[in-house]
Amino acid sequence: MKIGIDLDGVVIDSETTFRVYEEIFDIDVLKGNNLINREEPKFQARYNWTNEQEKEYIEKYFLTVSKESNLMSGFIGVYNLLKKQGHEFVVITARGGFVKEMKDDAIRLLDENNIKFDKYYWNIEDKLEICKKENVDIMIDDDWKIIKKLADNAVKTLYFRDTNLVRLEENEYIKEVNNWGDIYRYIREH
Repeated sequence: MKIGIDLDGVVIDSETTFRVYEEIFDIDVLKGNNLINREEPKFQARYNWTNEQEKEYIEKYFLTVSKESNLMSGFIGVYNLLKKQGHEFVVITARGGFVKEMKDDAIRLLDENNIKFDKYYWNIEDKLEICKKENVDIMIDDDWKIIKKLADNAVKTLYFRDTNLVRLEENEYIKEVNNWGDIYRYIREH
């Protein structure tokens, strides 16, 4: 099976770390409560920040978040099992867009853990285009908007949903997972 895979929030626990620093920034730096929708995966939609405030947040915290993040619990074991079984992994990530050094930091983290994916696509805006180009059998992502777009275009997805994020109705193209054990079960059964 050819598996498309996002990094942040799927392989790397950065999304949880981002949310911690978003709260610190909103409360301590902006001295307010600008949270408008905690179900949104990206800070641009979670908070009512100005463009200048978003830029300040990126400059102040993105590299910190990247350096503090780790691999998701259970990822290494499941990844190694799936690779032994012959599955192929194609990284399709937006990482490296806002802050170029975050790509290098992800590579460092993967190298430290001896993780080598089959192919990498960095700084990708349109994951649908790459999924189609690569003819992936399934895409694993944590952003409900990306999952919905892929599913609406007949790409099978595993929605790695964090606790607070929008719940999507499952169908033949969307299956919710919450950990790497769920992912392993789904792939082994299909």
